[in-house]
Amino acid sequence: MTVQLVTGVDFVGVPTRNLDAAVEFYGTTLGLARSVYLKERNYAEFETGNLTLSVFDPEGFGLEHKTNPNAIALHVDDVAAARGELEGRGIDFPGETLDTGVCHMAFFSDPDGNAWMLHHRYAPRVTEA
Repeated sequence: MTVQLVTGVDFVGVPTRNLDAAVEFYGTTLGLARSVYLKERNYAEFETGNLTLSVFDPEGFGLEHKTNPNAIALHVDDVAAARGELEGRGIDFPGETLDTGVCHMAFFSDPDGNAWMLHHRYAPRVTEA
């Protein structure tokens, strides 16, 4: 039997070229609680309830900036209601809300072009034993 070393995910990195604009987007537009803001260290953190978003300027750490093209799913109780609220706050959703037969998904991007989605799973999860 292999011992499970990984017991969770602590944070996900979200690259930005404009920390001030990102702080406004994640804190005010999305309404996430900010837990850290160290502009001089090129990063801020926001809490989603089960995962911290570490928004950082990679170039400030000597790294290359690469926008995340793979949508990170943000859980909401009602995708249509959350989408409507965020559209009212200026977020553009380029397509229709998808119903996969298991969940609802609505895709959008942050000011840097990082991919996000609002997500709500309405069908029971079936897992393998």
